[in-house]
Amino acid sequence: MDTDSGFVYAKACPSRTVVDVLANKWSLYILGLLRQHERPLRFTELRRRIEGVTQKSLTQALRNLERDGLVSRTVYPTIPPRVEYGLTALGIEAGALTTAIADWSRANASRVHAARASYDNRPD
Repeated sequence: MDTDSGFVYAKACPSRTVVDVLANKWSLYILGLLRQHERPLRFTELRRRIEGVTQKSLTQALRNLERDGLVSRTVYPTIPPRVEYGLTALGIEAGALTTAIADWSRANASRVHAARASYDNRPD
């Protein structure tokens, strides 16, 4: 296996860093939520709508998404400053993936939970 050829499963493939960001559960929720609302959202709106996310985790995920060009951050010069996060064109494309994952998850959650229960109840 040639690790310089861009083989996606190779440790040296640059796409792995992108997959790492997209595989973060908070990134998936952020991209999906921004795509669903089709408008920029403030930090507090995101935090309120994504149950269970800490301020630190949300901040880190937003910074990673902004760094990768998936999310734009706009600061308005008000007191206190108003900051909004929206999807870039690249983020809209990635958001389509998160929507597909969310749709699949909703459609198959009962099957996955049944499989878990079956696995957990197997005799040792």
